[in-house]
Amino acid sequence: MTAPTTLRVGVIGTGMIGRDHIRRMTTVLSGLAVVAVADVDPTVAERVAAEAGAVAFPDGLDLIAADSVDAVLVCSWGGTHERYVLAAIAAGKPVFCEKPLATTEKACLRIMAAEVAHGSRLVQVGYMRRYDAAYLAMKQTLESGAIGAPLMMHCAHRNAGVPAFYEPENTITDTAVHEIDMVRWMFGSEIAAVRVLRPRASRNAGDLPDPMLIVLELANGVLVDVEISVNVRYGYDIRGEILGEDGTVSLGDPGLISVRRAGRVATPVPADWRDRFGSTYDVELRAWADSVLGGGVSGGPGTWDGYAAAVVSDAAVRALRTGERIEVTLAERPGLY
Repeated sequence: MTAPTTLRVGVIGTGMIGRDHIRRMTTVLSGLAVVAVADVDPTVAERVAAEAGAVAFPDGLDLIAADSVDAVLVCSWGGTHERYVLAAIAAGKPVFCEKPLATTEKACLRIMAAEVAHGSRLVQVGYMRRYDAAYLAMKQTLESGAIGAPLMMHCAHRNAGVPAFYEPENTITDTAVHEIDMVRWMFGSEIAAVRVLRPRASRNAGDLPDPMLIVLELANGVLVDVEISVNVRYGYDIRGEILGEDGTVSLGDPGLISVRRAGRVATPVPADWRDRFGSTYDVELRAWADSVLGGGVSGGPGTWDGYAAAVVSDAAVRALRTGERIEVTLAERPGLY
């Protein structure tokens, strides 16, 4: 039997990231067809579906069950992810779930149990840093031994601002979680403990714990500090530097160009995540589609990674609340992962 050349995708959730993925699949990437759309607001679903040439479904579960849908993209709010990912696994359909995999450790464990019972991987989680050219080059340099054994990593994740609905815990569960997954992947080691330190609050912070410094202790002895600043005003600024025994490797400057004018040198700072990581999302979704069309889901961040990130995030939230060092305890890793 000839493998299909086009992946028919159903998208659940048409917020900013959902619409961006639909744009990506309809105008940037080949071999993908958006055939179905669902959203909590049926009016929005109808409008987005019409623009994409797709069919609007009244509920994400109906979309997953449709014979016209080969694979599912879950882009709805985090509290709904467990429901849809479990339904996709039950239907035997590959599912790409934007982070988080689920909002609680128990929900992640239920998803893991369902996937293990299915017997093969169906789930990929949207931790796109793993597909970014700069992070990939950093990891390649680290693994080459050019800077010796890694000792520490310094990270910064700065947002110009965040939406009004952003809650204090989102500084960890929505923002720092990208670094939490990235360092696990970068160093090939689980996170063993976490602390959260807070300087005086920024005048731009409002009710948020902003900024903060998260200290991650990896099981292999590497220490990672992550500065989280979500109201810096000047732009979207992602930084990272690894200190090794014999040298360092760091992410390049965030600007794509440098302008010399009137006696000054200026490097534009990205406005938001779409400016910095837009092409990375293209690579990520392309890799997922190719994997599914090739007969499986492999290589990308999966259910175990989503679970581990959730457990570390929960520990970091407790550390934020208590000011204490919180140890991280993970379940036994199934052989599937």
